[in-house]
Amino acid sequence: MPERVQTLETSTAKPDGLAKGRLGIWAIVFFVVSAAAPLTVVASAAPTSMRMGGIGAPGAMLACGLVLTLFAVGFTAMSKYVRNAGAFYVYAAKGLGKPAGIGIAFVTIFAYGFLCICFYGFIGFFAATTFKDLFGLDLPWGVYSLLALVLVAVLGYRNIDVGAKVLAVLLTLEITILLVLSVAVLAHGGPEPVSFASFSPGNVFFAAGSGSLFVMGFGAYLGFEGTAIYAEEAKNPARTVPAATYIAIAFLGIFYAFTFWVLTVAFGLDGVLKMATSDDFQDMVFTASGNYLGVWATIVMRVLIVTSFLACLLAFHNACSRYLFSMGRERLLPRALGKTHPKTKSPFRASALLSGIALAAILVCIVTGADPFLQFAIWTYATGVAGLVFAQTVAALSVVVFFVKDRRGHNIWRVIVAPALGVLGLATGFILIVVNFDIVTGMEGAVNWILLLPTPVLFIAGIVTGRVLKRRRPAHYAELTNMVAEQ
Repeated sequence: MPERVQTLETSTAKPDGLAKGRLGIWAIVFFVVSAAAPLTVVASAAPTSMRMGGIGAPGAMLACGLVLTLFAVGFTAMSKYVRNAGAFYVYAAKGLGKPAGIGIAFVTIFAYGFLCICFYGFIGFFAATTFKDLFGLDLPWGVYSLLALVLVAVLGYRNIDVGAKVLAVLLTLEITILLVLSVAVLAHGGPEPVSFASFSPGNVFFAAGSGSLFVMGFGAYLGFEGTAIYAEEAKNPARTVPAATYIAIAFLGIFYAFTFWVLTVAFGLDGVLKMATSDDFQDMVFTASGNYLGVWATIVMRVLIVTSFLACLLAFHNACSRYLFSMGRERLLPRALGKTHPKTKSPFRASALLSGIALAAILVCIVTGADPFLQFAIWTYATGVAGLVFAQTVAALSVVVFFVKDRRGHNIWRVIVAPALGVLGLATGFILIVVNFDIVTGMEGAVNWILLLPTPVLFIAGIVTGRVLKRRRPAHYAELTNMVAEQ
């Protein structure tokens, strides 16, 4: 039997550490659920997925949640042996070897970076249209994107608690308006008898275009692994990380399935399909809010769409900053990125670098006159989704391999069977995303493969980097994944 891995590993080096014991269960849940952006998913993914794959969208959301729950069973079991802001990097390294860990770190940073960038395009587009239509303020989209950039940069530079409190308020507001709408729809009833056909296996798995339901479905849960990213800053990580993971996935799965299903009640099965295939399909949720709650609700919801994207930005900026910090501390990226602020203990240099990259992307888009939605946000979103689901798949496989070597007292269901089923589901999801990638980007031809190519290239590059490092700098290689500040 191999030696048991200690609950927390430390090297003789004393790296900079993130602030310890700062985040409780609910603070981490807010970060993760905010990254998923429930309001933007319901308002955009629900009508889009129904347009592409039919009424099975609510059932597909539950199925994706189940797959991720199976992965989370092993993911949380392994979390007690991984206490590092690099999350997937360390998971892959422990299970598949350090070269694979480096590869998945490169992919995850790339994916998170693209997702950060895409949300600046989304928030600029929706803020410009919302403020023009509601308040008559006609400003270029870039103004709103730059304002959001300044706010996120300041919060990222300062204390993470500030970000958590902002996310809590924004998230509570967007969930509340959707629940109020749902109650109103169920209380008044729709034009057709209530039906649960949306959860029928035939409509979820076997309908024409059902594969596209899972493209949108897995994309709706992006960022759930953020529970592990904050392990170094969590109060009692052995308890906090598993609890936050289960709460986040369970909440998202039930909330998505329920709110998607409510739309089928609001319009009826025939009506919701008719609405989904119309030119105004993206107004589905706003139309429902106007019909059942009144104009005030539509106005509130349109404003909250903007704040929901701001919540996405804060969550993904925080997560990506911590990956950059971890890689800087491991000396796989410039060491300066692995420094925390002397007072706030935030990864301020990594945060500043990410803000600088986003600024450059926004300015290029403004100067070239590119469309903020179709030529900025959508492309970067699709690329980020593909990369992150790939990273989740590799991390899930890593969990299985890690515990195959030594189950460390856990039962076989938790650390082998359940995560193996999660691997199968995630791998299927990634294949569906690749096959249906043109649906997300709205483009055809080689450009889709160009956007997908960085994911395997970066993964291979990371593996090569690890092997070269092992041969040329064995002492440095031996320290990798152990650079965790003392608790």
